[in-house]
Amino acid sequence: MLTQFGAFVLPAVPLLVLVAFLLLGRFPGEEAIERLSRRIAARRRRLVRRERRSRPAALPASWAPGGGLLIAFGLARRPPPALL
Repeated sequence: MLTQFGAFVLPAVPLLVLVAFLLLGRFPGEEAIERLSRRIAARRRRLVRRERRSRPAALPASWAPGGGLLIAFGLARRPPPALL
C-alpha cells in the first residue's frame, strides 16, 4: 500500500512545489528568463545595426526553385503552372 502511495506522490512533488511557489506570488526562474530575454534583445539590436550599415542586397536575376521547392517540382506528376 505504501509503495503505491509513494509511486503516486513522488512524481507529483515537483508539481506541488511549483504550485506552492506560484500561490505565494513567486515564479521560479523569473530572473533567469529576464536575463535571457535582455541578452537576446541586445543581440538582435546589434544585428539590426549591422544590417543597416551593409549595402542593400541585389535582387535575384531570375526566379528559380531551390531547396524543398526544387524537390517538390521534381516529384510532381505534372509540371507547375507557368508564371505569368
